Amino acid sequence: MLATLGSAGLVADVALSQRAADSLQRKVLTIVQYGETPLAGARLTPITEAELNSYLRFVAGPQLPTGVVEPYLRMVGEGRVEGRAVVDLDRVRTARTRGWLDPMNLLTGRLLVSATGSLSAAEGLARFNLSYASIAGIPIPKVVLAELVAFYTQSPDYPRGVGLDDPLPLPSRVREIHVQTGQAVVIQK
Repeated sequence: MLATLGSAGLVADVALSQRAADSLQRKVLTIVQYGETPLAGARLTPITEAELNSYLRFVAGPQLPTGVVEPYLRMVGEGRVEGRAVVDLDRVRTARTRGWLDPMNLLTGRLLVSATGSLSAAEGLARFNLSYASIAGIPIPKVVLAELVAFYTQSPDYPRGVGLDDPLPLPSRVREIHVQTGQAVVIQK
């Protein structure tokens, strides 16, 4: 019931539209193109919360890991972000053998996972500092969220997934990202 109530609020924060999704898609292409050109100077690209969440809703679905649906990100300001998605916890739980005291044994089904923290992105690296995480509204320790993130970010480049505390290199000459209320500004140099 909590997951259903939580996911009903996922789209209520900002108005989502195909137009906003298309706007972000154009901005991403421009960022990539600028990253490939040997031009001097800085380029600033604002990305609104509506554009980002519209893109996640209308475009990014096939790019999301299987088992992660309805993602939503909120840009609180001063570097603070909130994210949530409905996550298939059974995929993570059954991916390896677990001891009977492992807390992941208690997490089953598809539930709303939320996290709040700060994003710092400078000198071409992004870092996330977790403040709070929950599953279906129940607080969880950082280690549980870290396991979920690592599982769902596994790729050829990251066979063990991305560590929650690991700095990530920013692509396309992106040097900084400033999170403000309702928008982020991407700075390329």
